[in-house]
Amino acid sequence: MTELRQKMIRAMELGNLSDNTQRRYLEAVTGLAKHYHQSPDQLTKEMIEDYLLYLKNDKGNTTESVGVVVTGLRFFYNKVIEKPVAFNFRIRKVNKKLPSILTQQQVWKLINTPKNLKHRLVLMTTYSAGLRAKEMTTLKPEDIDSKRMLIKVQGKGGKQRYTILSTKLLKELRRYYKNVQPKTSLLPSTFKTKKHQPITYQTADTIYEKARKKAAINSGSGIHTLRHSFATHLLEAGYDIRRIQVLMGHSRLSTTMIYLHVSKKTLSKIPSPLDLIDTKHAQKEDNCDDSNH
Repeated sequence: MTELRQKMIRAMELGNLSDNTQRRYLEAVTGLAKHYHQSPDQLTKEMIEDYLLYLKNDKGNTTESVGVVVTGLRFFYNKVIEKPVAFNFRIRKVNKKLPSILTQQQVWKLINTPKNLKHRLVLMTTYSAGLRAKEMTTLKPEDIDSKRMLIKVQGKGGKQRYTILSTKLLKELRRYYKNVQPKTSLLPSTFKTKKHQPITYQTADTIYEKARKKAAINSGSGIHTLRHSFATHLLEAGYDIRRIQVLMGHSRLSTTMIYLHVSKKTLSKIPSPLDLIDTKHAQKEDNCDDSNH
């Protein structure tokens, strides 16, 4: 590991950036260095701008993906080497797409696809508690409160919260405990050199994608789909959106309200104002108006 890479990792850790953000920022700087076969601290403003244009025009990267590179490079030049480079690249606002949702039947099929018990628990825990992948991977055995049927979660930005513990999940966890007896991490890595460390986001996402493809589910790319499905299914079951907000760990209700747009059952229950018109009464009033003339 180069000294510059170590310095960047330290800066990101001090900035309390998520593992996923750290990975993307490192990929942004590594990609730039490999493109020119030079250390990124030796590059000019024009070289950086040419690289961004190369990503956009030659490689055909989306505005969103180039935007992540831009953010990563700005962090590197401003926070790591403290040599601000005011390169020009305007990031257009991308219209947010509605999240993909799996049906309850698809979720159940997906969870039961892996033969490996730990892999099934990765999927079951993420869905049943509505967790972010990072929250699921960092769970510890003591976070499972079977007496109160709650799970303690280390949320985004270091904020702790409680979410629900499924009876089906608890049953599987007890079977898992007998075989694995996890110590520091609930779902530790399978690598011998990292046996006491939690599985990574990439591993969890790979488990999800393999199960999705094996189950022949074409929609819902990415393990975060399970979290989206959790919120939508609770909403469709009639649970209050503010309670779902608390379970999800959203600081703003507006973030949770996006699931109102993807819940087909909830939307289908809303009548059109046209159907709310009392046509018989309206017709009588219309006839009365005509007779008065």
